Amino acid sequence: MRTLAREFGFQRCGITGIELADDEAHLRDWLAQGLYGSMDWMARHGTMRARPQELIPGTLRVISVGLDYGRDDDEAAWQTLADGERAYVARYALGRDYHKLMRQRLQRLADRIAELVGPFGHRVFVDSAPVLERALARNAGLGWIGKHTCLIDKDGGSWFFLGEIYVDLPLPLDVPATAHCGSCNRCIDVCPTQAITAPYRLDARRCISYLTIEHEGSIPEELRAPIGNRIFGCDDCQLACPWNKFAKRTDEPDFRARNDLDRATLAELFAWSQAEFLQRTEGSAIRRSGHARWLRNIAVALGNAPTTPEVIAALESRRDCDDAVVREHVEWALTRHGANRPL
Repeated sequence: MRTLAREFGFQRCGITGIELADDEAHLRDWLAQGLYGSMDWMARHGTMRARPQELIPGTLRVISVGLDYGRDDDEAAWQTLADGERAYVARYALGRDYHKLMRQRLQRLADRIAELVGPFGHRVFVDSAPVLERALARNAGLGWIGKHTCLIDKDGGSWFFLGEIYVDLPLPLDVPATAHCGSCNRCIDVCPTQAITAPYRLDARRCISYLTIEHEGSIPEELRAPIGNRIFGCDDCQLACPWNKFAKRTDEPDFRARNDLDRATLAELFAWSQAEFLQRTEGSAIRRSGHARWLRNIAVALGNAPTTPEVIAALESRRDCDDAVVREHVEWALTRHGANRPL
């Protein structure tokens, strides 16, 4: 199976069963504490996420695959984070949206399996249904779930996407991965908003990825300054992880940075009109945020930027924005620079 997976561009592959009782208990506890924020679908789907046979009746095995997206640019990422006038976009979102690319490759892999074994029941998933993908990937031997809740492969770090094929074939099982975080807490210590409240426990309500991508409306004021210049997602916990220093990187052309997002300034991106935003984010994961949320996030980052004429001018240009949430964040940012005035 690994040989077949590599033919379709996946760097890792494994097969697991469908027993996830311990993970279901962990999920129940996480949901009961309300740590999912406004992501109501997490609670709405309930335990189906941990029960593959309920989602797709007849499922016996799950083929889990990983697709690398990381580049050998960790130092450049830290430099961007340290430059308050530049924008930081999570590495996974710099290029093409991975969902469609992975789904197409997974379907081709499933078709190839059917050529070898005959027709079989299956369903392809790429973050498109209630699937406990990290637990399944761990059980399939792709890596362990780290203290930051991301999956880590000791030979490949954590810079990879996950996808699954639910199948009704009694395929041989792979050996689950074992944990190797040890006493390391670097991901916990580095989190700007202290969203990792304990090992293996993430409070999404404080997570910058959640706040800048999933969360609608105003960002809580106490979390705006820690966001820094991160305008879409956050990589700090992965950048700090020692296992990523030794990871082998795969240069997938589709995941190379577009629109100079790995070096653009906040003022440049803040100037994008809605039409320009839609044009530049076509085929990108950033599109899902929408233009107003994009501006909201950049307004926060501009509020955290050095006080320069360019920063003030950028904020002033959006003081009359049609969106009330954007205006509120712009005023907050101007106040940070001592440049606010009555509307």
